[in-house]
Amino acid sequence: MKNSKYIISSGLSVKEAIAYMEDNDIKGTVVADDENKLLGLFTLGDMRHFFLNNGKLTDSVINAMNKKPIVFHSLFDAEQAAQRLVIYPIVDSNNKIIDILDKNQLFDTVESSDVLKDVPVVIMAGGKGTRLYPYTKILPKPLIPIGEYTISERIINSFRKYGCKDFFMILNYKAGMIKSYYSELEKDYNLDFAQEEKFLGTGGGLWYLRDKIDRTFFFSNCDILINADLECIYKTHKKQGNKITFVCAMKDVVIPYGVVETNKQGEIVAMKEKPEFSFLTNTGLYVVEPEVVQGLTKDEFIHMPDIAQQYLDRGEKVGVFPISEKAWMDMGQFSEMESMMKELGVEL
Repeated sequence: MKNSKYIISSGLSVKEAIAYMEDNDIKGTVVADDENKLLGLFTLGDMRHFFLNNGKLTDSVINAMNKKPIVFHSLFDAEQAAQRLVIYPIVDSNNKIIDILDKNQLFDTVESSDVLKDVPVVIMAGGKGTRLYPYTKILPKPLIPIGEYTISERIINSFRKYGCKDFFMILNYKAGMIKSYYSELEKDYNLDFAQEEKFLGTGGGLWYLRDKIDRTFFFSNCDILINADLECIYKTHKKQGNKITFVCAMKDVVIPYGVVETNKQGEIVAMKEKPEFSFLTNTGLYVVEPEVVQGLTKDEFIHMPDIAQQYLDRGEKVGVFPISEKAWMDMGQFSEMESMMKELGVEL
């Protein structure tokens, strides 16, 4: 079978299934038993649904897969499908897999490069980056080079792939240096700056864009790269009617000790050797509605999670879009910056 790369074993964990998809650059897989019979599908959409329902990375992929997927019995049936799917499993009468096609093979799909052309991007670029001293004593964090491009250029380029053309940077520390750098850079996008009079946290500086932002926008820290489907993130935010959507990565942490649980009497009720915990963590990328900007107070120090909490307290919708851990690269600390450079194939 020429497309066997889409098939994974039912014995894999969710973590292993995600790693397999990332290694093979695919968005969906067919879960099969030892006799090559289809048991279900596991796609990035299934992954997000599973994480939002408190699933764990160590769980079996069987617990996370779609057990009742749409299947086809011929190439003709797949071509006549009423909806566009991630992958198209073709099976025989006994549910054995004959072939698997993705949407590009069936429809010669060309991904649009301007799907988010009307969506602005705001980059919070005013922090001192103290965790990266002594680099940031000389350069502001947005101008730290990651290979041949600065980190802020790499962020902009990741959005340019989707057609975003209107960018804003909120500045504070070494603002003049950042402005000077970009004034001399040849650009195929619009870049505007807003400068805080004092550092206002990761959210307060948005106030300075109250007369410039009138559409739903992406809001990113200046030390992260997200390798995920930005179009899907944006459309999910709009479909759910959120005021703010957090893009969160699923992390898996192993406690390197035996953990003991006790009751009030000091009696041991459970013992776990090196337990693993899965949880969603904030990556620093958000999708935000423009009224959030209008609701801010001038010169108020406030972080983005605190703004989100205010909306939650009022009963407004604040959502989460889960991504895999590998889809999130951070350079907030030296070790993380080295990992980012390695992931991007940049020589240290």
